[in-house]
Amino acid sequence: MPELPEVETVTKSIKRHLIGESFSSMTVHWKKTLHNFTPNDFNNKVKSRKVKDVYRRAKYIVIDLDEVIMPVHLRMTGKLYVSNLVDTTKRHISLYLQFNDKYLIFEDTRKFGRFYLYQNMNFLNNKLGIEPLSSNFTENWILRNMKSKNRQIKQLLFDQSFICGLGNIYIDEALWIAKIHPLSISSAIPSRKIIALRKAIIKVLGDSIKLGGTTIRDYTYDFSYVGNYALNLNVFGKQGVACSRCNSIILKDKIAQRGTHYCPECQKI
Repeated sequence: MPELPEVETVTKSIKRHLIGESFSSMTVHWKKTLHNFTPNDFNNKVKSRKVKDVYRRAKYIVIDLDEVIMPVHLRMTGKLYVSNLVDTTKRHISLYLQFNDKYLIFEDTRKFGRFYLYQNMNFLNNKLGIEPLSSNFTENWILRNMKSKNRQIKQLLFDQSFICGLGNIYIDEALWIAKIHPLSISSAIPSRKIIALRKAIIKVLGDSIKLGGTTIRDYTYDFSYVGNYALNLNVFGKQGVACSRCNSIILKDKIAQRGTHYCPECQKI
């Protein structure tokens, strides 16, 4: 599933095409893609409204049409891109929206991706946690909130109501940088390591955004250009390989119901 850097990259790639434009039509091939609205709702509430902004909130791409917002969640295999034409030979196009002579196209092999329609951001903001690249994500915030919870750190970092946008790849990478075992209990982690974890989260997310995200499986953007951060991974997908920091062999276990990569020497509980 695309994580924060991939969603940020896709957001930027479509934003430059959409600002100031308006959608004239929507063609839906997979009805479930519209989570809480219908084509009639599109005609009444979205059609002909100018796009005021396009931004990311957690793993959602939010298309702001002033009086309504249309968030998009890519889920596991969703691809959102702008094209001058719709390739009718592609089997997995769930829907597309026309604006001027271009199209905003949503492809989704697994069909889990969704479009939503809300009056404002209240619904999403009420269920989503802090943005890790925001000015609110301070040392004081992470120390106070980590110490107040008694949960496995990997499981806690997956919780989108706590810190939003993180997924398996960047959690493993950040924990490795901070030298924290993924089974460590958050309240028991030393403060210096919690501070190091905050810096690591910011670093891996920021570095990945600069390189267009991490392409492990299905993620693409801007006419199938792919992210290059996979070349910089230290631990994710490196099971059986020597740790670049201590030469111990990287292990992979199932933690928080996900394949989890860590160094048993650098990351001790």
